[in-house]
Amino acid sequence: MGETKTLLRIGALALMWGSSFFWIKLGLGMFSPVQLVLARLVLGAAMLLVLCRLQRAKLPRDRRMWGHLAVAAFFHNALPFLLFAIGETTVDSGITGVLNSTTPLWVLLAAPLMGTSSRMTGARFAGLLIGLGGILLIFAPWQASGLLSWGALACLAAAASYGFAFVYEGKYLSDTSLSPYATSAGQMLLASGMLVLALPVGGLTPVHVSPGPLLAVLVLGIGSTGFAFALNYQLLASEGAVAASVVGYLLPVVSVLLGALFLGEQLHLRVIAGMVVVLGGVALTRLPNRAPAPEPVMERV
Repeated sequence: MGETKTLLRIGALALMWGSSFFWIKLGLGMFSPVQLVLARLVLGAAMLLVLCRLQRAKLPRDRRMWGHLAVAAFFHNALPFLLFAIGETTVDSGITGVLNSTTPLWVLLAAPLMGTSSRMTGARFAGLLIGLGGILLIFAPWQASGLLSWGALACLAAAASYGFAFVYEGKYLSDTSLSPYATSAGQMLLASGMLVLALPVGGLTPVHVSPGPLLAVLVLGIGSTGFAFALNYQLLASEGAVAASVVGYLLPVVSVLLGALFLGEQLHLRVIAGMVVVLGGVALTRLPNRAPAPEPVMERV
C-alpha cells in the first residue's frame, strides 16, 4: 500500500509539473515572466492557506523553521522559476527540457556534500542514468541550437538550484511535525515576497487580460504550484530527495503527450522510444532494496 501511494504521488506530481510548461506558454501571452511567476506563487500560497484552514494546520512559529523555509523558497521557487523564464527566451524547448532533467544528477552531487544519505543503490543509480538517456533521446539536443549560450547556462543553473533545494528540504523540512500544507504555504508566501522585490525589473509592463492565458495561470498557480508542492513534501518525507527528484524525468513524457493531444504535435518513433526508456529508468529507481540474507546459524553439538 505504501508503494502504491508513492507511485500515485509521483504520477500526480509528474502530471502537474509536466503540464506547467504548457500553462506557462499560454500564460506568457498575457503576463511578463516576472508577473507570471509572481501570479503563480501568490495563487499557490492562497490555495495552500485555504487547505491549511480546512485541515486546521498552523503555520510554523519557530524562527529557525522560517529561516529554512526562506532558503527553500529562494532555491526551489524564486530563483529557478526566474532562471527558466530567462533561459527560455533564447534557448530551444528541447535544450530546456534536457537541462531541467539533470536535476536528479544534481541531487546525487548535493546529497553527500550536505552530509545526507541519498538512499542510493546500484539499480537506482543505473535507473537515473538510463532515464537521462531517455530524455536525450526524446529531445535530441544535438539537433537544436543554443546549447552553448547564456540562456542554456541559466537553465542549467536552475536545475542545479532544484537539486540543492530537494536535498535541503529533505534534510531540514521533511521530518517535522508540521503539515505539508503548512510547510508549503510558508514557503510560497516567502517566495511571493521575493518576487515582489523583482517587480521593478520587467514586472511593471501592461497586462492585457485574455480568458485563455488567465485560466492557464490559475491552473498553474493552484495545481502545479499549490497542490504540487504539498505532494512534494509528502514524497520527500516518505522516500527522500532522490525519489522526489526522479519526477523530473517524467515531466518530458507528460509535456510530449500534452503536445500531441492538444497542440497537434507528432509523436516520432525516436520520441516514443525515448519515453519507453525514461519509464524503464524510473521503474529501476523504484526497485526495493534487497535485505542481506541472514547468515546460517551453526548449531552446537
